[in-house]
Parts: sequence; C-alpha cells; structure tokens
Amino acid sequence: MAAISCTLLVDDDETTNFLNQTLLRRMAVSDAVLVAGNGQQALDLLHNHCKAPSSPTCPALILLDMKMPIMNGFEFLQAYAQRPERENPTVVIIMLTTSLNAVDVAKMQGLPIAGYLTKPLTREKITQVLQEHFGQS
Repeated sequence: MAAISCTLLVDDDETTNFLNQTLLRRMAVSDAVLVAGNGQQALDLLHNHCKAPSSPTCPALILLDMKMPIMNGFEFLQAYAQRPERENPTVVIIMLTTSLNAVDVAKMQGLPIAGYLTKPLTREKITQVLQEHFGQS
C-alpha cells in the first residue's frame, strides 16, 4: 500500500506533470494521482473527489505550481481558504516554484501551505515531504 491515498498535481506544464506523475508512481507515493492544469481545474477536482473527505481519491497531498494561467497558485489558495471547512479535505499543500523570488516567498506567508519546494521535483524532495508531513521513513 502506498504512503498516502491520493496526490493532486497542479501545473500548467504537461511535461512537468508527466515527469512528476512518473516519479510519484515509481516511488509508490500514492494509490492515485490526479492532475490539474490550473487552479480552477484543481478546485473542480477537489469538489468532485472530496464530497466525502474519506474518499480514496480525495487528495492528501497537493503539489501546487505557483505561476499558471486562468488561476495561479496564489489565487487557488485564496479560493481554497474561502471554501466551507467541511468541503476542504485535510491536506498538505506544497507550493512548487522555479525560483525563490523574495516577493513570491513573502506572498506565501500566511497562506494555507505546509511549505514550498523549488522545481524540479526529485526523489529526495518527495522523501523529505513524506517524512515531514506523513511520518514516512
């Protein structure tokens, strides 16, 4: 059995999503991997998959890109925080970014995220997230 039931990847880059899905599957991180191309699609997926928070396809981990069209990572987090609490699963949200621009890091303060990582996602970074947030060794 995988470490967590479901992971949601939110990124507008199809290649990044493919590589991250492949890495998560090879590491057997989660039983299911959902993919959204922007924040709005991610909210829609949460609405559909988390009607019962105990659903096996309700994400326990969201890896969220910062910069996307339609709805970026910051806008997603603002919309997520405004949803009724009963509709939000208990989830670890990790923001993914290509750079640690001081302005972007400052914007992340106070948002409902567990942390942030620089791209690309690696085996070591996923292992660190699993250890810190899911008690996996």
